[in-house]
Amino acid sequence: MKCTSIGWLKTNGKRCMFFKRYVWNLEGSEWVPTLVILRLNRAALCVEWSPKENKFAVGSGAKTVCICYYEQENNWWVSKLIRKRHDSSVTSVSWHPDNILLATTSTDGKCRVFSTFIKGVDAKDSKKGTSSDSKFGELIVQLDLSSSWTFGVKWSPSGNTLAYVGHNSMIYFVDDVGPSPLAQNVVFRDLPLHDVLFASERNVIGVGFDCNPMVFAADERGIWSFVRYLGERKAVSSGSRYGSQFSEAFGKFYGQSKHGVSNDAVETSRTRGTVHENCINCIMPLGDHGTLVRRFSTSGLDGRIVVWDLENEQDLLEL
Repeated sequence: MKCTSIGWLKTNGKRCMFFKRYVWNLEGSEWVPTLVILRLNRAALCVEWSPKENKFAVGSGAKTVCICYYEQENNWWVSKLIRKRHDSSVTSVSWHPDNILLATTSTDGKCRVFSTFIKGVDAKDSKKGTSSDSKFGELIVQLDLSSSWTFGVKWSPSGNTLAYVGHNSMIYFVDDVGPSPLAQNVVFRDLPLHDVLFASERNVIGVGFDCNPMVFAADERGIWSFVRYLGERKAVSSGSRYGSQFSEAFGKFYGQSKHGVSNDAVETSRTRGTVHENCINCIMPLGDHGTLVRRFSTSGLDGRIVVWDLENEQDLLEL
């Protein structure tokens, strides 16, 4: 059975959940499984624990999201389902810092925000802001910004900004999530992203099919833009990017048609992936980071897990 996602608790690191439908507890030196009642007839695709770690969300290929919580009397984790809201598979989930709102992305091209308030599990004083009058499964907002599959949704540390990516080489930033959200997008000329991480309130790192983390930042006006790749000191100018891309593409086609040269024999304008050699499909913060992430890890289809330290990137610390 393929393991598609793992979620670790942050406070003690003693439990994790992975898709054999169990929550595993480390008791002494032994891992003890606790059954999870997911009620799914399709594959589970993604998982994330809530900030208070009393719930976790599971996105699935059944077009549903399971919100799981612990029932002590039965010693198992049960789930409530958010149904009939997605038109295709749920690719990622992300909890708002208030422990109530949940953002999702899907291959139907939409990003949605739901209320997950469960009576008896969530305290009433935690129902704040846009979730104050909402019931479980209520759709707070639906964002139709992308014309392609969407992935990698994340909230900023304050919960004021939502970021997610599309398979059309675009990243979307949404402020004031609610009835009248403020949205902007950044278009880039490289391969699509697959996941994102807020390193700070105004700094986002995206990873994906280009095999190299990309840094985005917001200026004083709140306008987001691409800064550079990690491992590169500055972004390539717009004109040179167009020229290099055209030259690279032309060189490949000309070489193949005239001389039968393979793609591997043609040098590219920029070496893709200084560390990773295939798609990066996951990025996770490391340590007790609070609102600032200084170290994070990435994993990719090349089988590598890489730890990155932003303390070595002084210009990014100043963003």
